[in-house]
Amino acid sequence: MDLRKLKTLIDLVAESDIAELEVTEGESKVRIVKSSATPQGQMVMMPSNGMQQFSAQAPAAPAVPVAAPAPAAPAEPTGHVIKSPMVGTFYRSSAPGAAAFVEVGSTIKEGETICIIEAMKLLNEIDAEVSGVVTKILVENGQPVEFGQPLFVIG
Repeated sequence: MDLRKLKTLIDLVAESDIAELEVTEGESKVRIVKSSATPQGQMVMMPSNGMQQFSAQAPAAPAVPVAAPAPAAPAEPTGHVIKSPMVGTFYRSSAPGAAAFVEVGSTIKEGETICIIEAMKLLNEIDAEVSGVVTKILVENGQPVEFGQPLFVIG
């Protein structure tokens, strides 16, 4: 029996609900057993003389994930949430050591620059969408941000 046939048989057992498969071809006999204690199968090839023995392991069957309890949803912030318009790195100031554009409690006007997001070596100024008072800053300086990730809460 050639190795391609053996590999096909091992894959068949690994991907199915079959616990054991035994195939006899001429003087060769192959038995593949999927062990229930471990996620591996076992294949033993026994020639007619019984002297040689080969074993191989079948690919592990994919583990079924255990459903984790759903985490409590974070409380929705009250006020207008300004979200990141792009993927990049969030910066609160225009340069290291410079004063931040806004702090919690700062009064801002619509169109005022509130942070910078660096994307592909370009510094993009992010402007306030509404006027109001900054009630929360949800991202740390230098932290990567995703598209649509909340950055600020404006009250």
